[in-house]
Amino acid sequence: MSQEDRQRWNDKYQQATAQREPSAFLRSLEDRLPHAGRALDLAGGAGHDACWLAKRGLDVTLVDISDVALEQAEALARDAGVTLTRLRLDLETEALPPGPFDLVVCLNYLWRPLFAAVPKILSPGGLFVFAQPTRRNLQRHPHPSARFLLEEGELPTLLQGLQSLSSTEDWTDAGRHEARLLAQKLQHVADGVRPQ
Repeated sequence: MSQEDRQRWNDKYQQATAQREPSAFLRSLEDRLPHAGRALDLAGGAGHDACWLAKRGLDVTLVDISDVALEQAEALARDAGVTLTRLRLDLETEALPPGPFDLVVCLNYLWRPLFAAVPKILSPGGLFVFAQPTRRNLQRHPHPSARFLLEEGELPTLLQGLQSLSSTEDWTDAGRHEARLLAQKLQHVADGVRPQ
């Protein structure tokens, strides 16, 4: 992303007034997510999901390109009585933080090369949670634009070195058409290579 993109996201977070709840999709997976270990929240914005994960007992690293979002995440974490590691990172040009992580979350952010990078930082048995609108979402909403949308049926084809535990593609209760995924790095798989 360019400096212009960073500024656009800073402006967006600066203008946001409504307090957001943690992702309903993430909360729906509560019984399947770990209560301890390391978690990475990619493009996690103002930290609502990261704080929810930290309250569960996870050591959470929040990555975002927006300085303003990271400042808001710090304040939210302080108010919630949790600690977050916050990193300003351009996910399109910089390497992911070193793992291993027991959980990686990426909600409402699409950068297809991440699907090759995530298995390398997940611990064996680690989980990957992903959700992103598809092109069908444009039937009801002008945003995000087509360049930030998955093709219908594309999400399962992006998985590398992970086993899908659940995958859906449908209209959500919030009225968005999303592809959603919970995947796991197999215990015996090292960096996406299956033994013969």
